[in-house]
Amino acid sequence: MRYLLPVLLFAATLCFALGIVLPLLRVDRLLVFTEEPSLVGLVFGLWTAGDWLLALLVGLFSIALPTLKLGLLHVAAYAGDGAHRSVPRWLAALSNWSMLDVVLVALVIFAAKTSGLAAAAAQPGLWFFAASVVLTATAAALVRHR
Repeated sequence: MRYLLPVLLFAATLCFALGIVLPLLRVDRLLVFTEEPSLVGLVFGLWTAGDWLLALLVGLFSIALPTLKLGLLHVAAYAGDGAHRSVPRWLAALSNWSMLDVVLVALVIFAAKTSGLAAAAAQPGLWFFAASVVLTATAAALVRHR
Protein backbone atom coordinates (compact mmCIF):
# COMPACT_ATOMS: atom_id res chain seq x y z
CA MET A 1 0.00 0.00 0.00
CA ARG A 2 2.97 2.28 0.62
CA TYR A 3 3.95 2.25 -3.05
CA LEU A 4 0.45 2.73 -4.47
CA LEU A 5 0.54 6.54 -4.56
CA PRO A 6 3.96 6.81 -6.28
CA VAL A 7 2.92 4.21 -8.86
CA LEU A 8 -0.40 5.99 -9.48
CA LEU A 9 1.31 9.36 -9.89
CA PHE A 10 3.93 7.95 -12.25
CA ALA A 11 1.26 6.20 -14.34
CA ALA A 12 -0.97 9.30 -14.36
CA THR A 13 1.91 11.52 -15.49
CA LEU A 14 3.00 9.09 -18.21
CA CYS A 15 -0.58 8.61 -19.46
CA PHE A 16 -1.15 12.37 -19.47
CA ALA A 17 2.00 13.03 -21.49
CA LEU A 18 1.07 10.34 -24.01
CA GLY A 19 -2.56 11.48 -24.04
CA ILE A 20 -1.77 15.00 -25.17
CA VAL A 21 0.74 14.10 -27.92
CA LEU A 22 -0.75 10.92 -29.42
CA PRO A 23 -3.73 11.15 -31.80
CA LEU A 24 -7.09 11.44 -30.03
CA LEU A 25 -9.24 10.27 -32.90
CA ARG A 26 -9.07 9.26 -36.53
CA VAL A 27 -11.50 10.90 -38.92
CA ASP A 28 -11.87 9.53 -42.45
CA ARG A 29 -13.79 11.78 -44.84
CA LEU A 30 -14.87 10.90 -48.36
CA LEU A 31 -12.69 7.77 -48.31
CA VAL A 32 -9.70 9.95 -49.23
CA PHE A 33 -8.97 12.41 -46.40
CA THR A 34 -7.77 11.20 -43.03
CA GLU A 35 -6.96 13.28 -39.97
CA GLU A 36 -5.50 12.13 -36.65
CA PRO A 37 -5.21 15.21 -34.42
CA SER A 38 -3.54 15.15 -31.03
CA LEU A 39 -4.58 17.50 -28.24
CA VAL A 40 -1.44 19.60 -28.67
CA GLY A 41 -1.98 19.59 -32.44
CA LEU A 42 -5.59 20.64 -31.97
CA VAL A 43 -4.62 23.61 -29.79
CA PHE A 44 -1.89 24.61 -32.26
CA GLY A 45 -4.31 24.26 -35.19
CA LEU A 46 -6.92 26.43 -33.47
CA TRP A 47 -4.26 29.06 -32.71
CA THR A 48 -2.92 29.20 -36.26
CA ALA A 49 -6.46 29.31 -37.68
CA GLY A 50 -7.12 32.47 -35.69
CA ASP A 51 -9.38 30.88 -33.03
CA TRP A 52 -7.21 32.22 -30.20
CA LEU A 53 -9.89 32.24 -27.52
CA LEU A 54 -10.89 28.65 -28.20
CA ALA A 55 -7.22 27.61 -28.36
CA LEU A 56 -6.58 29.31 -25.02
CA LEU A 57 -9.61 27.68 -23.39
CA VAL A 58 -8.78 24.20 -24.66
CA GLY A 59 -5.11 24.66 -23.78
CA LEU A 60 -5.98 25.93 -20.31
CA PHE A 61 -8.53 23.28 -19.36
CA SER A 62 -6.98 20.34 -21.22
CA ILE A 63 -3.25 20.89 -20.82
CA ALA A 64 -2.31 23.63 -18.33
CA LEU A 65 -4.69 22.87 -15.45
CA PRO A 66 -4.18 19.08 -15.53
CA THR A 67 -0.41 19.71 -15.60
CA LEU A 68 -0.77 22.01 -12.59
CA LYS A 69 -2.86 19.43 -10.77
CA LEU A 70 -0.34 16.65 -11.41
CA GLY A 71 2.49 18.90 -10.27
CA LEU A 72 0.70 19.84 -7.05
CA LEU A 73 -0.15 16.19 -6.39
CA HIS A 74 3.53 15.27 -6.75
CA VAL A 75 4.44 18.03 -4.29
CA ALA A 76 1.76 16.91 -1.84
CA ALA A 77 2.73 13.25 -2.12
CA TYR A 78 6.47 13.72 -1.66
CA ALA A 79 6.85 16.81 0.49
CA GLY A 80 6.16 15.01 3.75
CA ASP A 81 3.45 15.17 6.38
CA GLY A 82 1.17 18.16 6.28
CA ALA A 83 2.05 19.06 2.69
CA HIS A 84 -1.27 17.70 1.46
CA ARG A 85 -2.96 20.53 3.36
CA SER A 86 -1.20 23.03 1.10
CA VAL A 87 -3.00 21.66 -1.98
CA PRO A 88 -5.89 23.99 -2.81
CA ARG A 89 -9.42 22.61 -2.47
CA TRP A 90 -10.36 23.80 -5.96
CA LEU A 91 -7.85 21.32 -7.31
CA ALA A 92 -10.36 18.47 -7.03
CA ALA A 93 -12.70 20.26 -9.42
CA LEU A 94 -10.07 20.13 -12.16
CA SER A 95 -10.69 16.41 -12.67
CA ASN A 96 -14.19 17.20 -13.87
CA TRP A 97 -12.86 19.57 -16.53
CA SER A 98 -10.35 17.00 -17.73
CA MET A 99 -13.07 14.39 -18.08
CA LEU A 100 -15.11 16.88 -20.09
CA ASP A 101 -12.50 16.69 -22.87
CA VAL A 102 -12.88 12.93 -23.06
CA VAL A 103 -16.66 13.28 -23.29
CA LEU A 104 -16.38 15.92 -26.04
CA VAL A 105 -14.12 13.72 -28.16
CA ALA A 106 -16.55 10.83 -27.68
CA LEU A 107 -19.39 13.07 -28.86
CA VAL A 108 -17.40 14.10 -31.95
CA ILE A 109 -16.79 10.43 -32.76
CA PHE A 110 -20.49 9.64 -32.28
CA ALA A 111 -21.58 12.62 -34.42
CA ALA A 112 -19.19 11.70 -37.22
CA LYS A 113 -20.34 8.08 -37.24
CA THR A 114 -24.04 8.92 -37.26
CA SER A 115 -23.82 11.71 -39.85
CA GLY A 116 -22.64 9.38 -42.59
CA LEU A 117 -20.24 12.05 -43.89
CA ALA A 118 -17.21 10.76 -42.04
CA ALA A 119 -16.00 7.72 -40.18
CA ALA A 120 -14.37 8.30 -36.81
CA ALA A 121 -12.62 6.08 -34.31
CA ALA A 122 -10.94 6.62 -30.98
CA GLN A 123 -7.14 6.52 -31.03
CA PRO A 124 -4.60 5.76 -28.27
CA GLY A 125 -4.32 9.42 -27.20
CA LEU A 126 -7.94 9.41 -26.04
CA TRP A 127 -7.46 6.24 -24.01
CA PHE A 128 -4.26 7.50 -22.40
CA PHE A 129 -5.89 10.85 -21.63
CA ALA A 130 -8.91 9.13 -20.06
CA ALA A 131 -6.61 6.86 -18.04
CA SER A 132 -4.68 9.87 -16.77
CA VAL A 133 -7.92 11.51 -15.60
CA VAL A 134 -8.93 8.41 -13.63
CA LEU A 135 -5.43 7.83 -12.22
CA THR A 136 -5.05 11.49 -11.22
CA ALA A 137 -8.43 11.49 -9.48
CA THR A 138 -7.48 8.30 -7.62
CA ALA A 139 -4.11 9.76 -6.59
CA ALA A 140 -5.83 12.96 -5.42
CA ALA A 141 -8.20 10.90 -3.28
CA LEU A 142 -5.25 9.05 -1.73
CA VAL A 143 -3.47 12.33 -0.97
CA ARG A 144 -6.61 13.70 0.71
CA HIS A 145 -6.99 10.58 2.86
CA ARG A 146 -3.37 10.58 4.08
